[in-house]
Amino acid sequence: MNKEVSGTYNAIDLFAGCGGLSKGFMDAGFNVIVGIDNDKDALNTFELNHKGATALQADLSKQETFDEIKKIAGDRNIDVIIAGPPCQGFSLTGPRNFDDERNKLYLAVLEMVRQYNPKGFIIENVPGMATLYKGEIKNEILKRFRAMGYNVECQILKACDYGVPQMRKRLIFMGIRKDCGMPSFPKPLFGPETERPYRTCRDAISDLPTRVDSLGEEIDKYSGEPITEYQKLMRKDCDILHNHVATAHKDFVIETIAQVPEGGNYKDLPAGVGESRKFHMAWTRLDGNAPARTVDTGHRNLFHYELNRVPTVRESARIQSFPDDFVFTGSRTKQNRQVGNAVPPILGQVLGKKMLEIFTGEK
Repeated sequence: MNKEVSGTYNAIDLFAGCGGLSKGFMDAGFNVIVGIDNDKDALNTFELNHKGATALQADLSKQETFDEIKKIAGDRNIDVIIAGPPCQGFSLTGPRNFDDERNKLYLAVLEMVRQYNPKGFIIENVPGMATLYKGEIKNEILKRFRAMGYNVECQILKACDYGVPQMRKRLIFMGIRKDCGMPSFPKPLFGPETERPYRTCRDAISDLPTRVDSLGEEIDKYSGEPITEYQKLMRKDCDILHNHVATAHKDFVIETIAQVPEGGNYKDLPAGVGESRKFHMAWTRLDGNAPARTVDTGHRNLFHYELNRVPTVRESARIQSFPDDFVFTGSRTKQNRQVGNAVPPILGQVLGKKMLEIFTGEK
């Protein structure tokens, strides 16, 4: 392998959260120098799990943040910028007001790329951004980066196509500096286009203690050996189980979800049962034989495929493809938010490997 591939490409993670995307890039062989976010709790988790990286709590709309990043980076080249900026401002301002103050966080990514001129960048966002204002926002983003000297394309990727046991979709912009090559998205590794079936919820979490008789502890132990290839991948060499604490539900929640079949939702309940929750995702039970629905940040509406409770933080982390040695910090509510907001690390790793392939010409 080219010497450059093994840990000498440097990356900065903007809007890093707990660091799912940058964890994937680290696994692909990148040095992550700094992760920036305004959420201190998420950054505590980032710092614990990204050895050698600096966690910087800062506002990316302010020039002093750029100055601080430069101090941290020092004289090191920044080869890749990865980012997951919020796009709420665009839904209010529209394409004609792209430079509106409410879009300042997205504009910060443009500015960061302009300042560092990296070999490439990855921006991830919700799929709906592709069609917002009939695609005008997406097209404006492409236009601006192309004017800065980048070949840029975007595509909606499904996490389950790359080995994540979850039907999560993300809009990915990939930019490659014109002297470094052309963007190219990874082909599916799992699913109908391949010989490998999707990984399922059971593949992901069936080896974890059921937590029927006790809620468990933040630091605990496994109850048995891993069963599937994916479980072995997630455990690595772990002999300690973290973040696997069950929620103590009220009796009416347990009684209600007990009546929902595997893969079902509120529509499967008898008349008059569970009517306090009647929206799209209410009382949804995972299908153990399929990839999960998108893991959310609240964990009140997505229930275990077999047990009458919501998934633990560790179960949700497994479904998001966080390995078991990635430990989440803070309250359980904050841990759930960190997991739900993250990009699945395996998806990040596949994107990182693809960028290395583009930069080096080696597969």
